[in-house]
Amino acid sequence: MDLYGSKERFDIFPEEPSGRGDRSLGDTRRESAPSSEKVQRPQEVGYDLEKEVAELAKMYGLDEDREKELELLGGRLEKVESRWPPARTEKAGLQGSLYNRSKSSSSVKDPSQSTKQQGLPDEASQGENQSKARADDEAESSTWSRGGLSSGGMSDEWNSQAVSEEEVEEEEEEEEAADVFCSTCKIPIRAFDKLFGEHKDHEVAQLPSAVESEKEEIHKNMCKLEEQIAQMENVASHLEEIFITVEENFGRQEQNFEVHYNDAVQVLAQKYEEQLEALGEEKRQKLEALYEQLVSCGKHLDTCKELTDETQELFLENDKVEFMKVKKFLKQEVNLELSTLPDFEERTIDVSEVEQLMNSINAIPAPCAPVINPQAPNAATGTSLRVCWGLFSDDTVECYQLCYQPVKHTLKVKETYCTITDLLPNTQYEFWVSALNASGISPPSERAVYVTAPSPPIIKNKKIQSCENAALVCWESRDINPVDSYTVELSKLTDEENDDIITESIVGIPNCEVLIHLQPTQKYYICVRAQNLGGSSERSEPVLIHTTGTCFYLNEDTAHPLLAILDDGFTISCDELENPECDLPVYDNSFTRCIAILGSLIPFPGRHYWEVEVEEDTEYRVGVAFENTPRHGHLGANNSSWCMRHIITPSRHKYEFLHSGMTPDIRITVPPRRIGILLDYENCRLSFFNADIAQHLHTFNSHFQHYVHPCFALETPGILRIHTGITTPPWTALP
Repeated sequence: MDLYGSKERFDIFPEEPSGRGDRSLGDTRRESAPSSEKVQRPQEVGYDLEKEVAELAKMYGLDEDREKELELLGGRLEKVESRWPPARTEKAGLQGSLYNRSKSSSSVKDPSQSTKQQGLPDEASQGENQSKARADDEAESSTWSRGGLSSGGMSDEWNSQAVSEEEVEEEEEEEEAADVFCSTCKIPIRAFDKLFGEHKDHEVAQLPSAVESEKEEIHKNMCKLEEQIAQMENVASHLEEIFITVEENFGRQEQNFEVHYNDAVQVLAQKYEEQLEALGEEKRQKLEALYEQLVSCGKHLDTCKELTDETQELFLENDKVEFMKVKKFLKQEVNLELSTLPDFEERTIDVSEVEQLMNSINAIPAPCAPVINPQAPNAATGTSLRVCWGLFSDDTVECYQLCYQPVKHTLKVKETYCTITDLLPNTQYEFWVSALNASGISPPSERAVYVTAPSPPIIKNKKIQSCENAALVCWESRDINPVDSYTVELSKLTDEENDDIITESIVGIPNCEVLIHLQPTQKYYICVRAQNLGGSSERSEPVLIHTTGTCFYLNEDTAHPLLAILDDGFTISCDELENPECDLPVYDNSFTRCIAILGSLIPFPGRHYWEVEVEEDTEYRVGVAFENTPRHGHLGANNSSWCMRHIITPSRHKYEFLHSGMTPDIRITVPPRRIGILLDYENCRLSFFNADIAQHLHTFNSHFQHYVHPCFALETPGILRIHTGITTPPWTALP
């Protein structure tokens, strides 16, 4: 298919915007144009088309099709050259070259195949010849206009029309919107530029997806900028704090210099006054001594003058006796040595104190007060505390002095932290710290209260209750001060070696007991920790709990004074029924008439089973009772207790099942030696069984408004053995 002759070539080579008169003139001259005009065109134009095609092929990577383009230079490209002026832009040359490539490829292939490849409809293929003829006519008209009207107004009009075509084409190209995004150049481009332009080998993406990607990238960058802004604000705040600290330190240093210099000047002035006073005193003493000697010399001088005059008179008188007296007087010696020297002694000025003051000017000042940190979580044990502090200034510190009480202790440390040991568990301590250097000690910091971790609790083994799916654990604190909460840690025992691995933790328990839900037929090690602000205590001693059946303990506070509990904790005995000298302790909650005892409350819903081993010749009562059952009555004689009673008559063993004093008429032929008791809260049943032969004896159907206690009583001296933690036998199931 000849693309140049198709209608698509008008998109690349727009029709010249000439007037109607021009088209008629072109049509007239086209009919009379000489046939040799095409041969003369290259010489008239002077346009090196081969060179331009080579440059464009090299620029856009079209070297592989260069031979095909050169073959077309002498053919149909002459029509393109005749239409476009020599001063055509590179883009127009590229478009011409591209269309000529398409034209060349279409001349080799079958026209129908070319039509399919181009995606053109069949109607366009059918009208190919008509479009080609019309294009040839227009090209010839353009050639005639350039050749025949090379000078004058017609040539100028053609040139203006060509320039107008270029401007219109450029405007249309600029108005064409970009529809893809070049990932290499990071700019939006047209799809045409990807196929044939400079972005041919670049990676592109759809414009909407590129926009979304850029939005995400911009959002990430904004988040990073926000983080950087926050960091810069923190740095600026830190710098501001440092600026204020430098200002404060400078003022303090300046004040320190002023004080030291004033002290030094004061000491120097005092030294000067002292030395000046001593020098004046020495001067006064010297002058007084010299003055006295001068007076004495004056007196001797006067005496000598008088003696000279008198000697001269006696010599003239020639009185020998008087002359000899004068001679004796002349033998007296006169002290002519100076009493003092005019020089002053060399005085050494002691300026050691001044030097010390001057040297202290360069010394660092005493540090500021440190800031002690609040207690960090889990920074304490039962006997130790880790205390931390800081010095928010640039002062030089040699060591710190840490003090704490209630009993005051003082420690010197080098670091800004210290671990204090040998403390009391769950006890509050007050700490404060000071900084020291060569210049002195700082003011103390504000006082901070630290607390040590609690002591490990003590689990009450004898008060642990359990059933097949739960356990009630009780413990007591070893600390005088209250703790914040408790944590129970469970370790399930298996056949593997990792039995000490904690499988569950229950935290935030406010009291010293907790009801734990467990899995049936399992073994658990249970430990308890105490918690406070200082941290967690060590683990308590672990206890072993079985969830094979119901376990409870006997409440000694409810036992009659004549009833004894043996060492195993589950065997009760009575040696005699009356003891007037009984001095056993009697509690307010004890039975006073019936020799009985209550077991611990069974606070677990569901079915609970235990057994009582009895002796054949012992009279007893076993069953359950409410907490408020009367302590001065007998079990089963009121509406708050249910029990099975065994009494011995002369004729037989009699068994009664009592509640509110009433009993059904039941005869038991085989006396039970092991009585099974099944308490079923959900079905409101209390059943008794002969466990030795799996025989059902009797069942109370009663709605238990509250949880009940197991109860046991002896009416004759004997022993009852209680067995707990027994799996409920399958034969206890009743219809």
